[in-house]
Amino acid sequence: MRIEHVAIWVSNLENMKEFYETYFKGKSNRKYHNKEKGFESYFLRFESGTRLEIMRRTGINEKNSVEMLGWAHIAFSLGSKEAVDELTTKLTMGGYKLVNGPRTTGDGYYESVIEDPERNLIELTV
Repeated sequence: MRIEHVAIWVSNLENMKEFYETYFKGKSNRKYHNKEKGFESYFLRFESGTRLEIMRRTGINEKNSVEMLGWAHIAFSLGSKEAVDELTTKLTMGGYKLVNGPRTTGDGYYESVIEDPERNLIELTV
């Protein structure tokens, strides 16, 4: 068994697509648009084969809170401490908020955590 994809509701579909293509080398499919339901989405495929679906629908406009029950973050394994440091620097220089790190956590992971354009948490790890 494997996870086929993970999906996230977003406010600005095109901005989020560009973010994941630019910083995480995601490759997007053509936009799906169901006018009747007011729904649009893209699937982004990453080098590992993992996919992320970003979705927007009329009527879904606000996030409940920064921390709530449910998914907490998405983690990208970059392969080395140097790659974590490099992408962390690139993202912070691009204006994205660094939440913490890079650091070695108590359970031995080397990671940093940043916010994407809509304040969703992304963990960068080895």
